[in-house]
Amino acid sequence: MPPGYVTAADAAYYAGVPVGTIWRWASEGRITKTGKGKQARYLVRDLPHGRRDEYTRELLEPGKPPTLPEGCRAA
Repeated sequence: MPPGYVTAADAAYYAGVPVGTIWRWASEGRITKTGKGKQARYLVRDLPHGRRDEYTRELLEPGKPPTLPEGCRAA
């Protein structure tokens, strides 16, 4: 597995959004995905970082959606 790729659950935690949002962003081409099904991984550097409390890790603000590629429409 190339470095910098994480599972959908880890990507969702990092971005502060539900797993379904990670799947949708990947299907729209907003983030890079490798693999299929349960083996799918997502490139961390493409993900927006959600703000969390430094002590409790409580989500303060989810990451902003990445931009769509040219010529694409959101789902």
